[in-house]
Amino acid sequence: MGLRYASMAFTEHGVLMLLSVLNSEKAIQTNIQIMRIFTKTRQMLSDNSDLRIDFETMKKKIENQGKNIELVFQYVDELMEKKEIIPERGKIGYKK
Repeated sequence: MGLRYASMAFTEHGVLMLLSVLNSEKAIQTNIQIMRIFTKTRQMLSDNSDLRIDFETMKKKIENQGKNIELVFQYVDELMEKKEIIPERGKIGYKK
């Protein structure tokens, strides 16, 4: 079951195979440029994936910080409610 249509792009290995078949100076220079473009494209894709991973880790940290801030406010609210519930104590000592 081969491809039902002709491929519209070369892979990096296909370019290398073409380079081994063609021997003219212009073909060699063209294939060298194509290989450089493949290399740059691969480098750009890997750089973008590194950036994506960094953004995901930063996003997780920010989400965790938001949850932590909500917890702090909940604790402060609980402390404020407890402070309101505590009755005032009477003064200790002699009364005049």
